[in-house]
Amino acid sequence: MATFRENPYGAFNYIVTLGGSQGDGSLGTVIGGFSDVSGLGFEVSYSDYRNGNERFNTTRKIPNTYKSDDITLKRGLVGSTDLFDWLKTVRDGTADARTVTIQLLDEARNAVATWKLRRAQPKKWSGPTLAAKGGGEVAMEELHLVHEGIDYE
Repeated sequence: MATFRENPYGAFNYIVTLGGSQGDGSLGTVIGGFSDVSGLGFEVSYSDYRNGNERFNTTRKIPNTYKSDDITLKRGLVGSTDLFDWLKTVRDGTADARTVTIQLLDEARNAVATWKLRRAQPKKWSGPTLAAKGGGEVAMEELHLVHEGIDYE
């Protein structure tokens, strides 16, 4: 579904869908009001290989496995326990892998790029830093996800 255009899209207009009982992205079930999404990436490992009769004195690079980066999601604390409940379920020994979807939207809120994280699971949750300084900071929570691959549409 990637859409080409001359001007780049803004990085501020997106939707995160966590799958599972938290919602599948259907109208009215999207719950991912995140202020930051980071870590979309992966790295391919290569093996060096050289035949004994190669014409050039160098090795070939043969792709093999790849490693996916952890995804970090941040949002203001809104009184919902959905992220912590998911982490608690995994912490208590129940595997709960989900398809997490991140959609970049254009100015008209149409999806222009979609990243799907295969078999995503929570790795770490951090609660807000609380300080009585009288400032206007927002209480933030952070969730780190591991996954088994990124698909791009």
